[in-house]
Amino acid sequence: MRFKFSDVLLGVTLGCTSLAASAHFIVMYTPQTALLRASDVPFTMVFTHAFAGGPTMALEKPQRFYYSKKPAPGESSNEVDLMQYLEAVQWQTEDTHVSAWKANIPRSEMRSLGDYQVVLEPTPYLEAGEGLYIQQFTKVMVNVGGVPGNWAETLGLPAEIEALNKPYANWTGAVFRGIVLSDGVPVPYTQVEVEYLNHPLDLENNKFQAEAFINPPHPAFGAMVILTNELGEFSFVMPKAGWWGFAALTVGPETEYNGMPLSQDAILWVQATDFPK
Repeated sequence: MRFKFSDVLLGVTLGCTSLAASAHFIVMYTPQTALLRASDVPFTMVFTHAFAGGPTMALEKPQRFYYSKKPAPGESSNEVDLMQYLEAVQWQTEDTHVSAWKANIPRSEMRSLGDYQVVLEPTPYLEAGEGLYIQQFTKVMVNVGGVPGNWAETLGLPAEIEALNKPYANWTGAVFRGIVLSDGVPVPYTQVEVEYLNHPLDLENNKFQAEAFINPPHPAFGAMVILTNELGEFSFVMPKAGWWGFAALTVGPETEYNGMPLSQDAILWVQATDFPK
């Protein structure tokens, strides 16, 4: 169940905070985000419980799929629509198949050096058991060639996590920091759920492998929860290499869809890399 509350502190309305018994995450997976040179960049997009590797829910065709890059001199924007590369797939679960998406972004679309903020804006998903719709604005950042770009810039999403570290350049054990934003405004004292992508993806058979990377000592280690501070900032030490998902739930400004409650969530995926021996 998701619950939310709001309060007033020094005349400022705090953002809505939600609890989830287990977190729904849009996983937007690519093998590597720090690329030495331009190449094709594959993505797999699944709506699931990231740490447990399921249950997995159907993901309808997204409303938007694109990247934002720092504009070249003389350009006002460098946002590129990637919807043409989306391919529907059937993702295997324990007892059925559900819709998911893949996209192979060709080298020609991401050939220049710098940062690419890749964004998925999904169609709201009806969570019948909780009596609400869920819409998760999901970001993954890819860098080509080590040239910095727009990794620290925000994109004006209704619900968004602003990175304070490069999401593609983090050693295992590094502190990742971010700011939760609602329509561009920091959200203080709201909860951020953190999940490790704990099951390898079997991309040939469109499923999660059954064997997990780690076995937690307690259920609380699955979907961990941290609070933003008075400035909307949070920090988290990533103790293991791989993918870490950060989710701020029910922080977007829109609260209704099709006559039912709507939870607009912000998702940011961050990759941690082991220090070479």
